[in-house]
Amino acid sequence: MDLNNACIGQDVVIHGYLGERTDLSKNFYFVPVISKELNHRVQIVSSAKLSGGEENPSHGQLKSIETHSPVAIRGILKSRTPAKGNPTRGRDVEIILREVYYLNEFPKDIIVAADTRFPPEERHLQLRTDKSLREALRFRGRAASICRDELSINHGFLEIETPLLFKSTPEGAREFLVPTRRKGLVYALPQSPQQYKQILMASGIPRYYQIAKCFRDEDLRADRQPEFTQLDLEMSFAGAEDVMGCIEVLIKRLWRTLLQVESLPQEFPRMSYQEALSDYGSDKPDIRPGMKIHDVSHLLPADLVSKLTSNLDPICEVLKVHISDDPKEARDFVNMFMDSPESAVFQKNPQGAPGVFVVDSRKPLQGLQPFGFEAAERIEEILDLEEGDLVVLQARKRVPHAGGSTPLGNLRLALHNWAVAQGYLKKPDGFEFLWIVDFPLFSPTNNSDPGQGGAAGLSSTHHPFTSPKAAEDIDLLLTDPLAARGDHYDLVVNGVELGGGSRRIHDARLQEFVLKDVLQANLEQMSPSRLREFSHLLEVLRAGCPPHAGIALGFDRLVAVMLGRDSVRDVIAFPKSGKGEDLLVKSPSVISKEALETYHLQVLE
Repeated sequence: MDLNNACIGQDVVIHGYLGERTDLSKNFYFVPVISKELNHRVQIVSSAKLSGGEENPSHGQLKSIETHSPVAIRGILKSRTPAKGNPTRGRDVEIILREVYYLNEFPKDIIVAADTRFPPEERHLQLRTDKSLREALRFRGRAASICRDELSINHGFLEIETPLLFKSTPEGAREFLVPTRRKGLVYALPQSPQQYKQILMASGIPRYYQIAKCFRDEDLRADRQPEFTQLDLEMSFAGAEDVMGCIEVLIKRLWRTLLQVESLPQEFPRMSYQEALSDYGSDKPDIRPGMKIHDVSHLLPADLVSKLTSNLDPICEVLKVHISDDPKEARDFVNMFMDSPESAVFQKNPQGAPGVFVVDSRKPLQGLQPFGFEAAERIEEILDLEEGDLVVLQARKRVPHAGGSTPLGNLRLALHNWAVAQGYLKKPDGFEFLWIVDFPLFSPTNNSDPGQGGAAGLSSTHHPFTSPKAAEDIDLLLTDPLAARGDHYDLVVNGVELGGGSRRIHDARLQEFVLKDVLQANLEQMSPSRLREFSHLLEVLRAGCPPHAGIALGFDRLVAVMLGRDSVRDVIAFPKSGKGEDLLVKSPSVISKEALETYHLQVLE
């Protein structure tokens, strides 16, 4: 019952969980009932005798019920004054107990106290006792509702569910396979609805979206789960600008409605992949701390370069970090970082360990004497150096940018995070959105990648359905595929990739050329029989498929970023562990002998 609409003196019934009892005497006590939503409480007043003087049988019954047990309470509604200085202890009404209905028992062996921390094996108790987890799930639900409203009502998208039982196709990550009773035949759980949504575009659906479940059998991190949720959408007769404009409107509404942030720019800035890697050492840079990277290869003396790396013709890059105006404190910071476990990966870099210098006016050339007079002067000008600044040098191979980060980009992030964790720097606030564009269409094949590599030594940077950006990039498919740009765009905020999308190849001939000739399918990855598994998509594109583009935002990650959570596990009701296990229900589980026979499987040692 909604007590706000109930009348004082009315007979009411409420449901909830029993709180801690306060005894005033043997015959009189208070006990709160916490609401079903666990967000407010109502005080129950119980006495041994009713107002007419007769015995109250529920008085003793309620007293015998364990705290946290679910109950229903019937009684008379009265007005009350909330506890001074602690309005959360109750509302401005209380209930005079008449009857109690005991709905289930909360066991005595489960101890719940203010400092109790339940393990993942007891996720149900985590959710019940951790207000922040419940608030995160409510926030997540509100975010999903806003996405649906904005896309369906304001942009004319149609919400369509695509199948979860798909087929195995090489799209970049390892798949989860689902065996069937038909010998040798399996389903694959989708890594994304990519092919189905392209099929929808060819089917005359102008705008599609769904909040989709996706599955990838890959190594886990704080922002990665084997099953995850993404906000997936596609638009026909559209290109990159249409998709990015739509997403910017949605993001601004989410931030305005849920976070009361009104200050996001009219249009999000754009940065090319090459610029992001060159200036920040990452394809998902957090630009808030500054710390821009500069190429100073042409300035450094040969003897300093030889101390940085054994490479004969390296690229040498530099950035500055301001820790303190006091050179001694800055030097102490460097020593502590270099002695920490976080620095090990950088000191063991096969391309050479970093060099770190402290600007100190008491020393020759302000502590930059290894640079020589001319280089020290130019670097001081480039970095706008001040007393106490750290000058960080790092060498790398002179090769085109590939992958998601550079050695100095990784060190930039590690130094900043460590400085924040140790209290040297304040954690940056606000939200800085970026579109990263002009990605290379193809990258050198990583042999450890279970995706769509080929005999040409190439794999698609994102997936093999991304369209070349312009006519000149199509020409490069014949002469220099690694130089071709894809019409791909990633949305990044504060160093986190929220999602990525692209304009798709809608011409069957070009799609077949990319799969067959550019990627040059080999026997393991995309043999002619493997290529035939894309025949459905090629046939769909051949049937007059219109130009189309789309995007997928990681919905778990989006919610985590909005709430400032470090892990997506904090915004998922039942997340998997670092080993991909649900520790509450104990999945995955051992398959039985009968199931092995039914699905024509065998366990290999």
